[in-house]
Amino acid sequence: MNLGIVGQAAGLFAVTNIDDILILSLFFAQGAGDRGSTRRIVLGQYLGFLAILAVAAAAALGATFLPEAVIPYLGLLPLALGLKAARQAWTDRKDSEDDGDELEGAGGPGALAVAAVTFANGGDNIGVYVPVFAGAGISGMSVYAVVFLVLVGVWCFAGKFFATRPVIAKALSRWGHILLPLVLIAIGLLILVEGGAFGL
Repeated sequence: MNLGIVGQAAGLFAVTNIDDILILSLFFAQGAGDRGSTRRIVLGQYLGFLAILAVAAAAALGATFLPEAVIPYLGLLPLALGLKAARQAWTDRKDSEDDGDELEGAGGPGALAVAAVTFANGGDNIGVYVPVFAGAGISGMSVYAVVFLVLVGVWCFAGKFFATRPVIAKALSRWGHILLPLVLIAIGLLILVEGGAFGL
């Protein structure tokens, strides 16, 4: 295995997915106290990233799974999930004004919700990965895919690590139910605006 390609793949992954650590931390904080939440979040992250890799690899090999004009509209996924999370946070707040444990009781997001956010947030990454994959050929693309999938696990570990640090966990448990919808809505709007969706 070419160490140069491994290093390039690691660097490319880190640069294009740095924002995922914040989102994963928020997801892990939301699922704190629920035994199955870690498994669902990790599964969702892998499903979303496998979808990104599949689309990028297919495009690099000449197939067009996803027309370029559609990619900006992926911003609708995190936007919708963010609005849903905001509504849920508002409902939880009204149901128990003084509870303070909204995140711990929420059970965390489902695997498909995490996958949708991961895919939508990584939609712009597809445009970066396609030319790199096309230039790397089949064997190089395989190395990129393996490195990326290993690093998805590292990212999940980092997100869980940050969400369980006492100071960060306390802040996330206090503000995470507000931060998660805001971050998802901001990501959705950013994807829509940067991609020029709806003529924005």
